[in-house]
This record gives sequence, structure tokens and C-alpha cells, in this order.
Amino acid sequence: MSGTEQAEPAAGRMASPEAAGLRVLLVPLGAVEQHGPHLPLDTDVRIAEHVAHSAARSLPDLRVAVAPALPYGASGEHRTFPGTLWLAVETVTVALLDLARAARPWAGHTVFVSGHGGNAEPASAALRVLRTEAPGSASAWFPRAGVLAAAGRAPDAHAGRTETSMLLAIAPDLVRTDLAEPGATAPLADLLPAIRAGSIADASRNGVLGDPAGATAAEGRALLRLLTEDLRAHLARALNR
Repeated sequence: MSGTEQAEPAAGRMASPEAAGLRVLLVPLGAVEQHGPHLPLDTDVRIAEHVAHSAARSLPDLRVAVAPALPYGASGEHRTFPGTLWLAVETVTVALLDLARAARPWAGHTVFVSGHGGNAEPASAALRVLRTEAPGSASAWFPRAGVLAAAGRAPDAHAGRTETSMLLAIAPDLVRTDLAEPGATAPLADLLPAIRAGSIADASRNGVLGDPAGATAAEGRALLRLLTEDLRAHLARALNR
């Protein structure tokens, strides 16, 4: 590999022989779903890709690469909002199984790096099968509220200050700050019954769970650094099993 490829370890840019013997393959998972009136539909994809690439670049001594993202996820709870494209949980489960099985002959460990919490159910289902087929060959990583809280404030659930700050750091030109407005600001645990019984729209008129007020690119960079460090720790655990 050239020095350029080491600095930007994107598997999609590699020729086939260069992919042989990768120690880690990171597969970003996202969702194409509404993120209120001010954030792009592919917010979760962008966050997953950013964290995956940041972690890969920080591990130059490992043979680690980032696959092209799987942009569509299990987002049925957002189905009533225009622009949302969602797959059934069963469809995502099969896709993750297929991807991990495809990578197994040439990548030592596959990590699904998800920016969308709704992918947790299909990822768990796929990993149960993969642990039986080939123990230690795959794992999944999701942003954890406890990690984000280390930035000094409790993270909100969807399209609020947390995600708005991260998008201001990643793609500020795509954030419509003039359209940002609060949504349902009650704790997520209080909103979940309405969401599970219907959709996000039953809990929040504008699809926001939180309040984007106060979001800054500086806070977004701090949050992204915390997530990158957590993914690095996940990789260390996975490779030392």
C-alpha cells in the first residue's frame, strides 16, 4: 500500500490483492431517515463513516480498512416522514450476515460501525449466528450515551444538540441552522411507549427528540473524538479475545 492509502484506508479504493489479509474491516452502517427540519437524511451514515475513518487512520500499524457504507437501515419508526428509506429488521439482519460471510475469507475481523441505534436489533441477531459459525470473526459498535456524556452534558436522542453538533463538525454546509427547532424534550424512556406503539411522529411533531439549541462545531468535534476513542477501545478488545 502507498502512504496515501495508509493515511486514508478506504477499502473501496483498494485493488483486490491489497484487501487480502486485512486484520480489521470496518463496515459503517447508517440510515436514510428524517432528522428534523434542519439535518440531512444521511446524518447517521455520515457519523458512522467519520468515526470509522478516524479510528482507522489512528491505527496505522494495523491492517485496517473501511468498507463503503451500508446506508439503509432499520428505520421503520421514521416511516411517516418524507425522505425516509427503511429496510425491515429481517432484511438488515440478512444483509449483515452476508457481508460478514463475504469478508471472512480475507479479513480477520469485521466490525459493523453503526451511527443508527435502530440497527441494534438486526446486528444482535446477525452476531448470534456469526458467533456460532466463526467465533471472534465479527462484532458491532454503537455510540453509547455514557461515552458521549463524558463531553460534559447528557446526549439527546435524535436530531437534537448532540447530532447537530456532530454534523456542524462533519458537514456544516448541510446544517440548516435557521430551521433548527426543539422537538420532544422529555427523557427517551418516557417517549418510547408512543414511538413503539406508532412512530416517531406520535412523540414529536417535527421528528426531533431533543433540542438543537446551543449546538456548535467545537462540541461536535469533542463528541466525535470520544466516539473514535471508544471504537479504538472496542477494536482492542475484539483483537485480544
